Amino acid sequence: MTITAVTEADTADWLKLALELWPDYSPEDMQLITEAIDQSPKEAGFIVRDDDGTAIGFMNLSLRSDYVPGADHKPVAYVEGIYVRAEYQHQGIGRRMMERAADWAREQGCQELASDVPIDNVASADFHSRVGFEEVERTIFFIKKV
Repeated sequence: MTITAVTEADTADWLKLALELWPDYSPEDMQLITEAIDQSPKEAGFIVRDDDGTAIGFMNLSLRSDYVPGADHKPVAYVEGIYVRAEYQHQGIGRRMMERAADWAREQGCQELASDVPIDNVASADFHSRVGFEEVERTIFFIKKV
């Protein structure tokens, strides 16, 4: 298994994996997002391939200088998305991806790595706890039409 920064050759696989994680996006919108990440000096995409070269996961990272709950330093490296295909989960791949995220954070001069999960995604919250993250806040947003 390898975890490498996304290159032009990885774009189609990265897009396909991102749509598996975020199926509510159109392929066109997700392509614009991945292109923006690829061109941004404050963002990075990583792809995971198995020993046969098959794309099995990805991770998007960013540097945030705005408010990040629980953070004491700026910028904060932020896990914007992390995904491992179901058949490859529970094999340590996610843990290795988070180790790579921490390496990237240090390379960017960050002292902290942050992430978030939807409040109802218990499996993802459990994963984050297992790989060393501490829960710092829970939020439910409301809106009312007026």
